[in-house]
Amino acid sequence: MSGAPAHQRDLTVGPVAKTLFLFALPSLGVNILQSINNSVNSVWIGKFLGEEALAASANAGLIMFLMFSTLFGFTMATTILIGQNMGRRDIESVRRIMGTAITVFFAAGLLFAAAGWIFAPHMLRLMSTPETVYPLALAYLRVIFLTMPTSFVMVLISSSLRGVGDSVTPFWNTVLNVVLDIILNPVFILGFGPIPAMGIAGSALATIVAGIISLGLLLRKVYALDLTIRLRGAELTWLRPDARFLKPIARMGLPMGLSMIIMSGSAVVMIGLVNIEGVDTTAAFGVMNQLWSYVQMPAVAVGGAVSAMVAQNIGANKWDRVGRIVWSGIGINLLMSGVLILLMTLFATPLLQLFLPIGSPAIDIAIHINHIIGWSFILMGVSVVVTFAVRANGAVVAPLLILIFSAVIVRFTIGFTLHDRFGADAIWAAFIATSIASCVLSIAYYLNGSWKKAKAMPTMNASPLQTAPE
Repeated sequence: MSGAPAHQRDLTVGPVAKTLFLFALPSLGVNILQSINNSVNSVWIGKFLGEEALAASANAGLIMFLMFSTLFGFTMATTILIGQNMGRRDIESVRRIMGTAITVFFAAGLLFAAAGWIFAPHMLRLMSTPETVYPLALAYLRVIFLTMPTSFVMVLISSSLRGVGDSVTPFWNTVLNVVLDIILNPVFILGFGPIPAMGIAGSALATIVAGIISLGLLLRKVYALDLTIRLRGAELTWLRPDARFLKPIARMGLPMGLSMIIMSGSAVVMIGLVNIEGVDTTAAFGVMNQLWSYVQMPAVAVGGAVSAMVAQNIGANKWDRVGRIVWSGIGINLLMSGVLILLMTLFATPLLQLFLPIGSPAIDIAIHINHIIGWSFILMGVSVVVTFAVRANGAVVAPLLILIFSAVIVRFTIGFTLHDRFGADAIWAAFIATSIASCVLSIAYYLNGSWKKAKAMPTMNASPLQTAPE
């Protein structure tokens, strides 16, 4: 792409697999850094403030996860629109979409912050937060809600940069944000110099300060490097929301946000079933979930990269590359996830001993769970890649229905129906069945071809969008 910033890749040309791999790597780095940040912040809170404060941050974290799950759908929808218009080289539409999205996301952030501050007590009561934890959770959650406006805009800008082919700038911005958050946490928790000790509220304030600084420097870089998504002069009038772009963002964003909520809700229900098996099984499953989260990171990173590449190539009407992108994404994910699962299986005992006492009965249970479920994350990774690909053409309803069938109907039917007879193994079988059903149905939908029918993606300089070859 002539004249493009150094970090911005033209995803419609060049070797598919190499371009996809190099584009996905920074996104994988972002996922790892964010997990490390969450872990380190939990260490600060646990070490300095104790178990009750750690439980408080965990309760607040569940609420924030649901908030950002909803945001995810609308962010992806915006990125898809930007990617398609970038592919057809319609820079004006890219910037109009960006202007609309920034205003809407910032306004939504303000609304969430105000509502969160007011209704935080009710949310914690609905979660049956223990009385000893409640005051700490309330203090933490209310301050964390104040991060919403800056967090929403920063997530949007980072995702939009990937839509135009730049995954490096969001990576370095995440590095800055994580480093600041890790450094500022103990400063605000314990106090330093003129800064008073604020306890758990200080941890939340550290997140706010780190986010504001990171967002400010990210915006500075966008304008200093004249990145594609920037708005100048008369373009600033495009900050006024445009219904032509709001409608497809809502149409695609709602089902994708709902997908995240369904996934989270399904997991919560199954954890309730796991709890019936006793403390050791719950602990084992909890630790394995921590380890599996790293196994799933390549699928999410590669899936996001596939989405951006497919969107740009659809916009450029290069359908011959779309299939190669999808199968390359599946291959890269199979390799990366397979290696991680193999290493986790070979070194299961020392990894589990990082979380559990040596000799704990939960270690053997965790190894058993991993032997049954571990390999199924390869299938789940295939589903993620394929789902991200079809969504890049605006096909969002079918993936939602596939998710409901596999993660709710199949999972709950097997888990609850067979639990009395087979105990915990029925739960693990339910997870395997979910992965198989999701993988088979996702690939069947991808191969069917109906998702390839051109969607009405708005563009200011529209040439008729050609339909994919049957």
